[in-house]
Formats: sequence, structure tokens, C-alpha cells
Amino acid sequence: MAPEVVLRGRQQERAAVRELLDTTRAGRGSALVVTGGLGSGKTALLRLARTADFRVLTAHGVPDETDLELAGLHRLLHPLADRLPEALRIAVGLAPGATPRRTFALHAEVHRLLCDLATQRPVLVLVDDAGLLDRPSLDALAFLARRVADHRLAVLFALEPHRGDNPLTGLPVLPLRPLDDPAAMALLADHNPLGVSEDFAEDVLDRAGGNPLALVELARTGELPPDSVLRARLRTRFRALSPDARRLVLLAVADEDLELDTVVHAELELDPLEEARDSGLLVLRGEHVAVSTGLTRSVLATEVPISEHRRAHELLVGVLDPDQHRSRWLWHHAAMSRGATDGQAAELAAAAERARRSGDYGASSQAYQRAAALTRLPEARAGHLIAAAADHWSVGRPRRSRAMLREARAHTRGRELRGMAEFVRGGIELGDGVPGSAVRSLLKASDDLLDSNRTLAITALVFAAEAGSIAGDQADHAATAARAASLRLPDEPPVTQLMLDHLEGMAATFAGRHRVAMPALDRATRLATGLSDPRSKIWGSQAAYVLGHATRSLELATQAVAAARDSGMVSLVPWALVYRSLAALLLDQHSIALDSSLEGVREATAMGQPNTVVDHLTILALMAALQGNKATAVHRLHLAAADVARRGLGRPSTFSSWALACVDLVDDRPVDALNRLRLLAVGTGRVHPGIKVMTAPHFVEAAVACGQQAKAANVLRQYEGWAISTGCPARLALSHRSRALLAGAEPVADDHFREAIRLHRAGGTPMELAKTELFYGHRLRRSRQPKAAREHLRDALKIFQQYDSEHFVNRVRAELRASGDTIVPTRTAPSTDLTPQQSQIARLVAEGATNREIAAQLFISHRTVEHHLRNIFARLEVRSRVELTRLLG
Repeated sequence: MAPEVVLRGRQQERAAVRELLDTTRAGRGSALVVTGGLGSGKTALLRLARTADFRVLTAHGVPDETDLELAGLHRLLHPLADRLPEALRIAVGLAPGATPRRTFALHAEVHRLLCDLATQRPVLVLVDDAGLLDRPSLDALAFLARRVADHRLAVLFALEPHRGDNPLTGLPVLPLRPLDDPAAMALLADHNPLGVSEDFAEDVLDRAGGNPLALVELARTGELPPDSVLRARLRTRFRALSPDARRLVLLAVADEDLELDTVVHAELELDPLEEARDSGLLVLRGEHVAVSTGLTRSVLATEVPISEHRRAHELLVGVLDPDQHRSRWLWHHAAMSRGATDGQAAELAAAAERARRSGDYGASSQAYQRAAALTRLPEARAGHLIAAAADHWSVGRPRRSRAMLREARAHTRGRELRGMAEFVRGGIELGDGVPGSAVRSLLKASDDLLDSNRTLAITALVFAAEAGSIAGDQADHAATAARAASLRLPDEPPVTQLMLDHLEGMAATFAGRHRVAMPALDRATRLATGLSDPRSKIWGSQAAYVLGHATRSLELATQAVAAARDSGMVSLVPWALVYRSLAALLLDQHSIALDSSLEGVREATAMGQPNTVVDHLTILALMAALQGNKATAVHRLHLAAADVARRGLGRPSTFSSWALACVDLVDDRPVDALNRLRLLAVGTGRVHPGIKVMTAPHFVEAAVACGQQAKAANVLRQYEGWAISTGCPARLALSHRSRALLAGAEPVADDHFREAIRLHRAGGTPMELAKTELFYGHRLRRSRQPKAAREHLRDALKIFQQYDSEHFVNRVRAELRASGDTIVPTRTAPSTDLTPQQSQIARLVAEGATNREIAAQLFISHRTVEHHLRNIFARLEVRSRVELTRLLG
């Protein structure tokens, strides 16, 4: 199979290898350890690295030679046998009668030989299956890899994730993670030019788990073919294990929640566990032992005789506590018998319901799924599958949830059952789909559930409105809110009253009727304070944010995150973090906003919620743009752009346009900024109405810079209507700053600037205070009041330095020089106070992350990481990563 086929969707990884080769050509050698599981594309990436202008030397691990000392070096150096020094030929066994020996001198001689070769032509050393290489050879190659920096010599290793002592530790690592859905779909499409059904694609993506080779092998029929390379390799690895290690693997196949404690109770030693981990068949996840991939589980389920699986179930029945692990014990008891009964299915369903009531959605989803497997009546089976789908969704497993819904579809009869299925489907689409599709499913769910479960029916309407908000579809949102209003009763319980108030207030806000919105949003905020469920906390936080009660919004969003974790509904965590980040940003608490959105990206990625990932990325981009950090803002927007366009996400699209307008202003391109913001103002495309209003201060800034003040008047009036109705000091401050900018040289401008500064201080928004003082300082200097200007500019300089906002620091310094300040500091004094971004980078360095790994985690470029590291070293007065690690350790 051609390397390009398996490496479809691995553009970043291919770019990293190209960069390694380019730097090596330029005389700066380097090494890279490519890690990934079976079928991830490691070998293909090494094959693709071969290039005509390099001398390529290869070695690869062979199971039969792992214990044969220096067999790997013998293979690597064999093409050079005629030109090896006699001592080296003897050392690696290439001389007649020679016995290989392992010495420091051998390592040094291999290094000298290959560096000498590299003076004639760049050298590329490729080491595949490095974990199977004999240890002396691997030690020698690791020694070489650490000493290539000044030579045209590159070393590329391919290694499965390895435990324990690893001589490659410390070398740069390039992990081949599972392909994301778009890349996996593209690879699947390559092998099905006529297209595939949505159900088929979902099933293949679910089974393959992002593994390129699995995708290729499953692409034709959805099953591994008889000559499957993956199946053969997994079978070979399993058969090579000791009896105890095989038994342990089968326990993990039988039980997805297998704990280390259960392994100990089964009287299995830890050595078989290490053996199974080394084989790549098992992994440790905290205190749980798991099969490495879902495909590995399904292959072993069919490749191993049923009698061995039954013995595994029997062993688990003997060691699990039938009360403490009720649903698991029932399942294993049923699986070890020859035929399941309806009674066993009913018991499992009852255990699932108990687990759900206790908030253990992980356990309930498994128990419902197992109950479905034992249920013969089709409609009852569909009910269990839909319940399993709902609980898989709650714990952030949308793909498993979709699989349950597909399996249940044929037998989903009755309005309530259909409504539950549509509710779950709409919730999944909200995080991982097109918002319009989510709206349709959730509206159907509301209709079907209204008679049997009114609270869930109204919840479906709130989710449908949220989907309309994400899409930037004000008409959808308004129609959904009107539909909900028609259902209102005089004596609503607190949960439904909060939802209906929330919808009423948000719809009025989006329509620009702010005074009408305030009472409903205020009621929603107060109700959320007294309720404990995470959804109510999220809606309350959103209401408080619109009201301008930023501190209350932040508190409710923080409580929502905790409640979602405590209740087991962890799929809500990334959504709650959106509002936590926005509230913190309104308060200029950039550290909390940064932490919240970085965590939000990680959580949403892990839970299969790409729409929420994009929300957080665009918020992170806006944050960078507001700090004047153009490169980081553009980088983050680039990461989000494809999903914004493909999924029709109006809310993040509006955030993106706002961030780009801020970048235009930073770049001194006010005309571009104004044009961009005018398109938002007139609602071109799908524009989020609430965010559109929030862009007004930047609209004014751009219009004033272009001398087109008149164009800003209407936009500012809308913003002022919102700010005045909420009484939010932070927003009122921006309103007064905008009025001051529009006033130009008129005396009233001073009054507006002074009131803006007072309100910034009252609202606790230091970053915006510094910007206002910069604008005011500029006006005072132009009106020949340099002394007064310098007072405001010096205050602004201190704040911008605290935020490490290099762009605004430079602007203030220029203003200070223009105002006649003769002692403008050119650099800040060393300080141990790091900015939020610097703190994140310093922590990751201390954990051993490379610059590229840091850049990937923080969604910044590696050059930005280098820039921050220089500033961190200066602030903390350290000279190296080692010193920084010691200081922070």
C-alpha cells in the first residue's frame, strides 16, 4: 500500500518530517521519534521520508532478533561493510569470526563514521519497530541521535508507545494520534469513489477509531477482509502471549470497566499485565485495564474460541461483588450461560436505572446496552438502546450514542420513544453536526415528548434555540422562543420557569428589545442560583452575562462545570466552559478565560464535540486579538476556519470576524476593520445578533480612524441601549470611550474619557482601562497637554506590561516619547510575575514538553513559544529549560 494512502490526513506530521530533512540539509541535524499504535502509519511515514539527495541507512526490529546483541547495528551498517574501520567491523560482527561487543567506544565509533559520511552527502537513518530492536543497538542509535546537531545527519525512529526504561526518552516525539473525523472520512471516500451511506460511514468510523489502516481495510464492506493485515497481526500478538497474559486480555475484552483491583482478586500477577501492555493489546487508564482499541476488542472477540470467553466471564463472576458491581455481575453471569432469559435482561435494566439515578451514566449506559443484547422483544430492546444512547451522550461518547440509535431505529415505535431518540440525536448534532439539523430533531422531540415528559419537551426547545444561536439564525431562535412561550403555564415549577424565562429574555435581546429582556433574564439568573442541575446553571450564567452581571455569570458558569462533573453529565462541561471564558473575558480576567477555553478545547475534543471546539478556538483568537497578538489570533482562526464554514456556525463566525477586525486595527488597517464590521452590522451572512452588538466599540474605533464618524452613530446607539439597560460598568465604560472618540476635539470628549476611566475602575476591567487611557493620552498630547497625557500613558504602560501585550506597550512608548517623556523605559525590569500565557508555557516546559507540543496544546505557533520562552527566561532570570524546570519543580 502506498504511503500516501495511509498518511491521508497527516499533513502536520508530514510537514514535521519535511522540516527535519530541510534543517538537516542546512547542516543542523536532528532526531525524531514517531510514536503510534499498530496501523497508525509509522512505517509509511518513514518510507515517505526517503529522498534521493540523502544516503539512507535502515534498521528495523525483528521479534526473533530482539535478544541478539547488535543485530540491529549489523543490519544498519551492512551496506557499508567494505568501508568500515576494522575495529567497527569486528565490534558489530561484520568481520569473519568476530563476536559483537557493546562498549562506549562502539557508540563513539558509529557516531564518528556516520558524521564523516554526512560530510559528503546528508545521511538519513531510519529505524522501524525500534521497540523490537536489540537493546545494545538501540542504545547506540540513541547515543547517535543525541549528537547530530552539528552534522547533516537525521535519525528517524518508529516506536509503539513503550513502558518503563526507554533509551529514546528525551528525544523529540511526533505522536501519530487517531485521525479526526474529516480526515477519516476523506480516507474512506478515497476507497469508495461512488460514495457510502451516512450509516455505513458512521459505523466504519466508530469501528476504526481513527486508525488509518483499519479505515482502509474496513472501507469496502465494513468488515475486515480475510487477508486483513491488522487481524493477522493482532492474532499473532495474542498467540505469542503467555497463558496468564492471554487470560488477562480476555478479561479486558469481556469487561470494559476492568479495574486493577479486580485483576488482583483474580490472582493474576502484574508481570502478565506488563507483558500484555508491551504487546500493545492492553493499556492502563488510571486504575482501569482496557483493551487498546475497540477494533482490537472486536477482532479478539471473534478470533478466540467462545469457550475461552466463557471462562473469562466465569472468572469475573467469581471475583466481582454481586451487590457492589451489580450490573457487571449480572452481565457476566448471563454471558457465561448457554442462553439468556428475559428475567436477566430485566434485572440488568433495573440495575441501569439505579446507576442512572446515582449519576453513574457510564455504568448505566453499559447496563442498558447489555440489557438490550439480552432482550428479545424488539420494542423493549429499542427502549434499552435509546436509554443507552442517552447515557453515552451524557458522558461524552457521541459515536457510541449514534451507534445505539442506528441499532434501535427499525423498532422505535410510539411517540415517547421517538421523542427520546430525536432528543438524543439533536443533542449530539448540537455538538457534532450542522445546527440546522439539531434544530429539526429537537423540535420533533419537543412535539413527541410534550404529553409524556413536559420538562424534557421544554428542555428540547431550549436546546433547539441554542442550536439556532450557534447557527446565527435569529429567525429560528425567535420561532423556537415563541413556541415555548405558548406552552407557559401560570404555576411553572422552577426548572421549567427558568428555561422559559431564559428563552423569553434571549429572544428579546436578539431583537434589540433590551428593556423587555431584562426582567425575564433577571428572573432566570435568580432561579439558577437556587437550582443545582448543570443545565440550569449554564442558562443562568448566559442570562447573567447578557445582563452585564459578569461576576455572577462567572460564578454560575464555574458552578455549572462542577455540577456537570459531580452529576456525571460531563458532556455539558465544554459548553459551561464557553460561558466561563466569556464572563472572565468581560472582566478582563484573561488568565481564567485562557484556562477555561484551553480546557474547553481539550474536553470538547475528547468528547467528540467539534462545534464547541470551534467556539473555544474563536474565543481564544478574540482574546489574543484584544491583547494585540496578531500572529496568535490568526493562527487560532486558521485552525477553526474549516469547521466554521463546513458546519454553518454563525456564532463562532461572528467571533472570527470580530477578532479579524481587531487584528486589522492592530495592523493599522482601519479601513479593512471598518469594512469587516460593517458587514456584521448589516447582518450579511449568518451573524450572531448578540455578538454583533458587542463589536460596536471597535466599529467606532475603526470609523474614527477612517474619518467616517457618521457611520458609527447608529451602531453605537444600539450598543448604548443595551449597556444602559443592563447598567454594566464595563459596557458603559466602553460606551463613554466610544462617545469620547466620536467627539474628537470637542470639550465633551474629556468628560466622556474621565467617566469611562471611572467606570473601568468600578467594573474591574484593567485591560480596557489601559486602552482608554492610551486613547485619552493621545488626545491630551494632541491638544497640547503633555503632562496630563504622560500620567495616563504611564498608567497604561504598567497594565499592558502586566498583560505582556507587546503591541500596546510599543504604542504607549511611542506616545510617551511624542509627549516629551525623556525616561521612557525600553524594557521592563525582571519580574517573577508571569502572564497567563507565560505561566502555561512554563508549566508545560517543566513537564518536559517540546516547543511543538506546547504550540499544539496552546494553539499558538512554535515561533510564538520561542518568543515567550525568551521573555520567561528574562523574567525569572534563568538561562535554560533545565534551570526553569528546577525553579518550578
